[in-house]
Formats: sequence, structure tokens, C-alpha cells
Amino acid sequence: MLRKRSRKIFCAALAALLLAGGGYTFCRFQVPDTIYVQPGETPSLADLPWVGIQSAAPSDNVNASMRDSSRNASARLFDTLPLKSIRVVERTRQSVEVCGDLFGIKMFADGALVVGFTELYTASGPQNPAKDAGLKLGDWVVSIDGHKILCNEDIAQALQQGSEQAKELVYKRDGQLFNTTILPVQDQNGDFKAGIWVRDSSAGIGTMTFFLGDTFAGLGHAISDSDTGQSIELRSGEIVPVALNGVEKGCAGAPGELKGSFVSTQALGEIRENYQAGVYGALLSHTLKTQPAEVAWMQEVKTGPAQLICNVDGNGPKAYSIEIEKISYTSQNINKNMMIRVTDEALLAITGGIVQGMSGSPILQDGKLVGAVTHVLVKDPTRGYAVFAQTMLEKAENIPNTSDSP
Repeated sequence: MLRKRSRKIFCAALAALLLAGGGYTFCRFQVPDTIYVQPGETPSLADLPWVGIQSAAPSDNVNASMRDSSRNASARLFDTLPLKSIRVVERTRQSVEVCGDLFGIKMFADGALVVGFTELYTASGPQNPAKDAGLKLGDWVVSIDGHKILCNEDIAQALQQGSEQAKELVYKRDGQLFNTTILPVQDQNGDFKAGIWVRDSSAGIGTMTFFLGDTFAGLGHAISDSDTGQSIELRSGEIVPVALNGVEKGCAGAPGELKGSFVSTQALGEIRENYQAGVYGALLSHTLKTQPAEVAWMQEVKTGPAQLICNVDGNGPKAYSIEIEKISYTSQNINKNMMIRVTDEALLAITGGIVQGMSGSPILQDGKLVGAVTHVLVKDPTRGYAVFAQTMLEKAENIPNTSDSP
């Protein structure tokens, strides 16, 4: 009894010191707003052992017609000092087919992305109608004089109609639509132009994270334009088989790259979502190697050893050793929940660490899928970021299957 009382006094004193030193705010920020458990399971935080969860009693049963149920809880520092109110969600743990192999991406944009400007030389001197109309890099041209813009050719055709007459242009910036007026000018060849370079499609390779039934999830981050950094507004897309042709090893200041080529025009699947935490879609067919694994709740992920699954030698996915160095449950960037470091000498010898094309590589810890690679640190290619697998799973569960229209 005395020992138990002494421990409580010590914890209370330590909590008071943290509170006085600003540690309380730091601890509070580290706790997620929501944690997940299986029905009847006691909630806890694997990487925050000094935080206890006090909640109402677990539900006797979970409504079969609902995916999950939830209850209020209190996160407490050393089981003593209240940190914040959170939600405890009860749901049945999900299993997926973990992949780690390469796949190709073909994606067509819903509009034309402004990636550059060019001066048009006329009898009156250099002009740029697009800049005069207020367009900026990263804007999406949606329509011109009521004509929907789906590709580069649509812009050229719309500008020719009505010659030099002013045209109403609709564009999207930061998710909002704007209207402006553009007055095309005639270049030296007699064509009417706006003075912009645009892009309407994207292609590349990445790593498949997992399959959930007829749904695929890969890449771990959105497909973005290389010049502007803007996420591609998806009109349609597909994934295709890829052959690895070589590896450009990464070094400080120069991220490496997996070099591959599409080996077939037959689609493996249809892309339905280009999301912050990856690309998702309906799987049509595949011959990629997989292994079953349960998906870890995000609060189960802990700092320490883990395994990265990827294909960097053309012989299929293999497991390589990494270290999870840091975890952020409340990261403002949805795809930067973990800081990881490659420790496997074999992988370092081949790639130098994390390289382009490895995005989406699954991360296993204690036999469960905990995340996927998303970014590399340019200054140190042995380190990078990863997204929680739970985040990708929740998105995959809401992707229409092959029988639904996209």
C-alpha cells in the first residue's frame, strides 16, 4: 500500500514538473484525437506508455449493421493528470494482401494545368494574355467560352473560335472556381494563343501497398505535377504492369530513382481516387506477389525496428530492415505520420536509401501492416516519411468496386 501511494505521489510530482516546464502541452499534442480497438479490447498507446486511457466500459456488442461504434475517453498523463478528451472507436480488425511490387500509372487530368508562360511576339511587341487575365502557375483551366477543357488541344481549338474576341475563361485555384476574361493574340504564324504551357496527363511508376478485395491502394501520396507540385485533378486513369530497368542511387541533395518501363497496355486496374494518402481504384487483374497481414491501429505503431517491403532488383518484393524513429499521431500532413530510416546494408548498397518509385512500399512491424513510404529527405536519402496504413485502409474501404461506375 505504501509503495503504491509513493508511486502515485511520484507520478503527480513528475506531472507537475512537466506542466511547469511546458511539457504538458507537448504531451497533449502527442495524443491522437481518436484511437481504435477491437470490441471489448482495452485501449492503450504503444509509443506513449506514460499516457493512460480512461473510458466508459466497452460495449457489450457492436451493431452488426454498422462498421464501428465509439465512446468518449480521457487521456491522462501517468494516469493522473488529464491531457485531453478523445474518442475510442470499436471496430473489427481488417486484413489485407500486402504487396510491395512496382506498378505503372497513367492518369488523365480533369482540365489543363498551367505549368509555364511564354511571351507572344506581335506587331505591338511581346504580350502574354494569360498573365494579363490573372492566371498563375498551378491554376487549372476548366472551360473557355463554355467549352469544357479536357486536354491541350481543347484550349487551342477554343482560342481559335471567334479569333481575337475576348473570351470568358473559368479556372480553378486552391479548389475554388474563378472567372476571368482573356483576349488571345495572334502569333507570327497567324494562330491565336494565350501564352501558356499546360499539362493534361501524367505517367510514372510507384509501389503497390496492398489489395483489399477488388480494391488497390498504392503510392502513399497523391500524384502531383513535377513543375508546380499541384495534385493532378483526376478525370480517368489506369495502372499497368512495369519492368524494372535499373536504379539511380540516391545521395545527399540528389534523390535517386527506380527506372522502369511499361510492359503491357492491358490495365491491371482503374484509378478512382488521387488522394493525399495515395492512389486507389478498382482492381481488374494482377499477377503481383502478395502476403496476408492484419492492419495495425495507428496507436499500435511504435518507434523501433520494422521491415520495408519493396522491389529494387527486378526479382520481386523483398523485406529490408528499417527503424521507425518518430511517430506523429496528429501530423498536419496526412502522409507524414512517421519518420523512418533505412538500416539494411543490402538496400543501402542498391539504392542509397529511399528513392523515387519506392513510394507506397509497405512497412511491417510485429507482423502487422503499419504504414507505407511517402517521401524521402533530400538532404539524407536514408531517411524519409511514411503514412499510417490505417489511413490508407479507411480510404480503400470507401472506393467503389469494379461493378460500380467511377
